[in-house]
Amino acid sequence: MPIGVFDSGLGGLTVLGALQNALPGQAFVYLGDHAHAPYGARSAPEILDLTMAACGLLFARGCDLVILACNTASSVALKPMQEYFVTADKRVLGVFVPVIEVLAGRAWADRAAPTIAPVNDVLFFATPATVRSGAFSREVALRTSNVRIVEVPCPGLVDALETDAQADAARIVRTCTAQGLAQMPTPEVTVLGCTHYPLMQTQFAAALPPGTRTLSQPRAVADALCDYLARHPRFAGGGGQTYLTTGHAGPVTRAALALTGRDLVFRTV
Repeated sequence: MPIGVFDSGLGGLTVLGALQNALPGQAFVYLGDHAHAPYGARSAPEILDLTMAACGLLFARGCDLVILACNTASSVALKPMQEYFVTADKRVLGVFVPVIEVLAGRAWADRAAPTIAPVNDVLFFATPATVRSGAFSREVALRTSNVRIVEVPCPGLVDALETDAQADAARIVRTCTAQGLAQMPTPEVTVLGCTHYPLMQTQFAAALPPGTRTLSQPRAVADALCDYLARHPRFAGGGGQTYLTTGHAGPVTRAALALTGRDLVFRTV
């Protein structure tokens, strides 16, 4: 059985690559909603509707498990979807949970009182919609009593990466990092809270104080999925890799090559 991986654009390929490395025999279907990207500037109702439509497409292609490899969709759409859209035989998982588990040093399902986490000061970079949702800070605060988070929106960064405007992307990284450091000069940990942003990890690291640790969301998600499949093997299955887009396949294929260096052939749904 294939596992669906969804993002508004190409950023989710950073997560997919980690999943493919961790689970080399697993079939995956990647879907980028390029016809409606980016999500970061959209309203919450729009994000919810688009995410449900995308998951419906992946369900129809036999993916009973879908990973929302999009922090905006995970922060805005996942909870209401799990409440009234996802049926009992399907699962939709987000990319926030594994990162919060690593930061908090405890399992997501642990409902005990907040505890002392292994880190104190966290700088969180994300899309404007993710920051507006407040989901990341809210969920961390439910589990920890000592973590201070500064959330920094990075408007335009996804657009710059999707169009291979590297100079613009680098400028946005420098600007947003400076804004974050003005509020938190010495962060212990940085979280790149958009799956596009690991593509600029070198630029973020150069703009941050030496010794700042960047939490790898793709690796955390891959580790979490391996654990999940060990507990729920019915969602696993071998096969090939499929790459889909709601946009025009040719330009998306070329953009994926420019962005990731991987020759991935997309088909339009």
